[in-house]
Amino acid sequence: MTPRELVGMAAVPGGGELKLFRRGVDHTIVLDRNELMNSRMSGSEEALATMTCERLAGRVAPHLLIGGYGMGFTLRAALAVLGADARVTVAELVPGIVEWARGPMADLTAGCLDDARVTLVEDDVAALIRAGRGAYDAILLDVDNGPDGLTRAGNDRLYSATGLAAAWGALKVGGVLAVWSAGPDPRFSRRMGEAGFATQEEVVRARSNGKGPRHVIWFGVRR
Repeated sequence: MTPRELVGMAAVPGGGELKLFRRGVDHTIVLDRNELMNSRMSGSEEALATMTCERLAGRVAPHLLIGGYGMGFTLRAALAVLGADARVTVAELVPGIVEWARGPMADLTAGCLDDARVTLVEDDVAALIRAGRGAYDAILLDVDNGPDGLTRAGNDRLYSATGLAAAWGALKVGGVLAVWSAGPDPRFSRRMGEAGFATQEEVVRARSNGKGPRHVIWFGVRR
């Protein structure tokens, strides 16, 4: 078996350290003993993009906010289906992840960060949401393992009633808030409804071939 190689480490602002491992062509990002991302399991992150874009069909020059970059699965999937008039702002809080994207994971990145439609902002996506009154047609959140806030306790505010109200304000009427999670969370489902979103909960497989663990994506439409 090919041994696993530690490629790099990256500090998470506010505490914690991410580690990037490589085994052959596969990459894994780990926090402590928790595997956050694996290049073999891209299906649900891709679905986050494609299913959101389906809900934006017919919109002229849509502007999407993606937080965060991760391994770029969501960004690449969005670019593959969006037109030339679209704009995608990517918020990534951890500078090391951007360095990995342009370094040891450059083949996986496949140039998506250099697409003319993309603006990369190295900042907390929560700050962009708070500043963006009616700015976005869609906000796609995959900054943690879900509403539990595993990576940073500060991520909890994205999924709180206050965070959902901020996302509502940052969306255009009819805009979509899409939230990825490693598993179900009935309390979060209720919060989205209480925040005024018309909400759908979709179960998707982790792998692109329809296999692997079941993940959850919530889609909330601003009415």
